[in-house]
Amino acid sequence: MVTRLVLVLGDQLSEDLSALRGADKTRDVVVMAEVRDEAAYVPHHPKKIAFLFSAMRKFAVRLRAAGWDVRYSRLDDPETGAGICAELLRRAEETGASEVLATQPGEWRLIEALKACPLPVTLLSDDRFLCSHAEFEAWADGRKALRMEYFYREMRRKTGLLMEGGDPVGGQWNFDHDNRKPAPGSVDFGGPKRFAPDEVTREVLDLVRDRFGGNFGDLDDFWFATDREQARRALAHWVEGGLPNFGDYQDAMLTGERFLWHGVISMYLNAGLLAPMEVCDVVERAWRDGKAPLNAAEGFIRQVIGWREYVRGIYFLEGPDYVTRNALGHDRDLPSMYWGGETGMQCMAEAVGQTRAEAYAHHIQRLMVTGNFALLAGVEARQVHEWYLAVYADAYEWVEAPNTIGMSQFADGGIIASKPYVSSGNYIHKMSDYCKGCAYSVTKKTGEGACPFNLLYWHFMDRHRDRFEGNPRMAQMYRTWDRMNADKRETVLAEAEDLLARLDAGGVV
Repeated sequence: MVTRLVLVLGDQLSEDLSALRGADKTRDVVVMAEVRDEAAYVPHHPKKIAFLFSAMRKFAVRLRAAGWDVRYSRLDDPETGAGICAELLRRAEETGASEVLATQPGEWRLIEALKACPLPVTLLSDDRFLCSHAEFEAWADGRKALRMEYFYREMRRKTGLLMEGGDPVGGQWNFDHDNRKPAPGSVDFGGPKRFAPDEVTREVLDLVRDRFGGNFGDLDDFWFATDREQARRALAHWVEGGLPNFGDYQDAMLTGERFLWHGVISMYLNAGLLAPMEVCDVVERAWRDGKAPLNAAEGFIRQVIGWREYVRGIYFLEGPDYVTRNALGHDRDLPSMYWGGETGMQCMAEAVGQTRAEAYAHHIQRLMVTGNFALLAGVEARQVHEWYLAVYADAYEWVEAPNTIGMSQFADGGIIASKPYVSSGNYIHKMSDYCKGCAYSVTKKTGEGACPFNLLYWHFMDRHRDRFEGNPRMAQMYRTWDRMNADKRETVLAEAEDLLARLDAGGVV
């Protein structure tokens, strides 16, 4: 019998992976590898690398216990190749295998690399997701606008989650209007379940500290789950303590509170340690048992079967060039404050500082703080994309690129968002307490100490007027701008230009 290699990537740590289901453990050989090219194609946060290497090593042990022949390559093994294809060729020579079975990767970069590999590679669909590429293409076909809300309703009907017959429970599909409460005075949830590093993880931490210690991000206080059992415990911990208030405060931000009531399980879901229906079933059961309100359960389930599946569909529908799109023509370099450089903006300092410490920030910190500033300042979308891909433990291109290129930076020209997600400082003031400790005043529109968001908001609106003044969701803001007297508009634009010039010169903002 001919031996095949079965490739398992670092974000495919699921025993029901299509490549494993299609293989024969009596003759096929599983290949897993920690390779330089995957660890360094962007400067990944050290905690992200440590999480994946530790989880991979433990998954390899799990597969061996299930009877698989697993050939595992460690980064510090001198024989390990630089890339995935090099490792496949090495293992093929070692085992006599002449072909590879793999589940389709979640990045065009890797798909193209496998197709270019001298070995024949059969790519199977990644059916751990709830919506196949063909299903998404059929849904998208002929639609003028690919809005997530309508896709989400189809996914609710398909899965039966939070449904009563053909109708949504509670009489409506979406309870988002109940999920926008500003930050409360205190948080009564202690945060995500924390796990002390075991021997495997400690060994990985030493390796990562040695090889990637200079990357942006702290490696100390590593607490992530690194196997399926731990991930399931982390999920149960959050459902009991965090889910009840998750809905109300999912958009809130609070100084010193890095997690509030968020689940922080996306890294486990995206790496394959948890499955989407698994987590949604647990959340739905909590609502049905009276342990969580409907707006919390619906808000979470929408993120998983709605948004998560939708952005994956967009990524593969739009093709490999999606990450290069730059509809607004922005070309400014990413400011140093994103890499921990000095800033007087408390909101940016909080979001970036938390990212450095935890390899995590929640969706509003990403969208309306770091993303909002980059968009208003005209930072090149590709640089913003690569930053998010590097610094977050849950970031893989299929999920991160549409969130950044599309939702955050409007660089896809409106495929995902019907308008740019931009705001002045007032939104951050409403949803957080960040403005209290800031060097700038959120109430000042111009002059010494004026909030940079206030100046840059109107600068953005003015420079992109030709594109957006006809957008019905933005028309009111242009009417507000036009009602300002000419001198005030001139002052706003001049001060915004000064601020941008300071950024370009490497000054502190």
